[in-house]
Amino acid sequence: MNNNEYIVSLDIGTSKVRVIIGEINSGSINIIGVGTADSHGIKKGAIVDIDETVQAIREAVEKAERMVDLPIHHVVVGISGNHIQLQASQGVVAVSSENREIGDDDIERVMKAAQVIAIPPEREIIDVVPVQYIVDGLGEISDPRGMLGVRLEMEGTIITGSKTVIHNIMRCVERAGLSIVGMYLMPLASSEIALTKDEKNLGVVLVDIGAGSTTVSVFELGTLSAFSVLPIGGEYITNDIAIGLRTTTEEAKQIQTKSGCALVEEANEDERFHVKRIGSDVDKEFTQIELANIIEPRAAEIFELVEEELESLGYDATIPNGFVLTGGVASIPGLLELARYELQAPVRIAIPDYIGVRDPGYTAGVGLIKYASKYYMNQMPQQFEAKQSQPKAVRKQPAAPKASKEPKEQGGFVRKVKDWFSEFI
Repeated sequence: MNNNEYIVSLDIGTSKVRVIIGEINSGSINIIGVGTADSHGIKKGAIVDIDETVQAIREAVEKAERMVDLPIHHVVVGISGNHIQLQASQGVVAVSSENREIGDDDIERVMKAAQVIAIPPEREIIDVVPVQYIVDGLGEISDPRGMLGVRLEMEGTIITGSKTVIHNIMRCVERAGLSIVGMYLMPLASSEIALTKDEKNLGVVLVDIGAGSTTVSVFELGTLSAFSVLPIGGEYITNDIAIGLRTTTEEAKQIQTKSGCALVEEANEDERFHVKRIGSDVDKEFTQIELANIIEPRAAEIFELVEEELESLGYDATIPNGFVLTGGVASIPGLLELARYELQAPVRIAIPDYIGVRDPGYTAGVGLIKYASKYYMNQMPQQFEAKQSQPKAVRKQPAAPKASKEPKEQGGFVRKVKDWFSEFI
């Protein structure tokens, strides 16, 4: 890897589309650009309007480009949802080098070998996550590069998703004039920023509360062991505010951001705000306590559903390291104390420790950059950095040349999987 390279993450959320530019300098990450746009084409984490989603992606990309005057052509994308499935797999290869030293080629071959599994035609392999490597019978190896051996095995987890969902995301990104160099599971990416190594090893639950959905991920023995997505999130709180205060959804969203409090006990009666009510020309004044009485029951319901989902996954709330909250809704004051009360377990909020993105809503986007730089930087195409360093005028070319390039990029993700299979069949 060169001294300075760039990774751009794209987080397509229900309420916001976030583009983050990360500069990789000798293994460390610097966030140099951020672009955010309101998302109108996503419902409960799924794309329902391609044109609206494409427009939001373009807007976010342009904002990020203007911050650093750097053209964006390639992105890494996060994916989540109940269509995702985890499946255990194992790959075995012979070490190819004459001196029997395990190198990057051997790692790549054993990863491909692990992906030679039967999957339904409507599903597609997104990623393979190594759990452990085994060299000539010696297991529990996290990175076998440089070791000597004859036989290399890898036990891992295959992540598959709905082909329809994956291709809709690809279509939106490509229509926005970008190409995907990596698509990764969002909980795994978020865990790079949100969780410590000890938490992953001993057991912890990562709860990502977004606008349209809440993702519950359980980590044990250093890896993701189970996860589920609940179709409830911050939008339900916003709708309750809109109904309770008789105002528009947009006004309710702004009130929730500026004056929201998730715990009545912590609300301030002296903090007041005016609301434009539907069907009236006169603004009405409310206190933060009145607002907290609307937010607290819905937020408490989210944590109750999280507990029920953990039970259905075969876990209970006595997981050693408790819960880690992240996502945009986690920034509401009082939510942490409410979570501790409802879950009766240790709870903390994860916030990225980078200038410009110190908000739980950016955890997934920053996590994608760290995840890609840690595990997949050596697989990034060489033209990635070269194209990123081209003059800005290149991005403003007429639409015709881009259209001729799209069909070639569109099948790249699927074609890569087919190439993996062709090596073994």
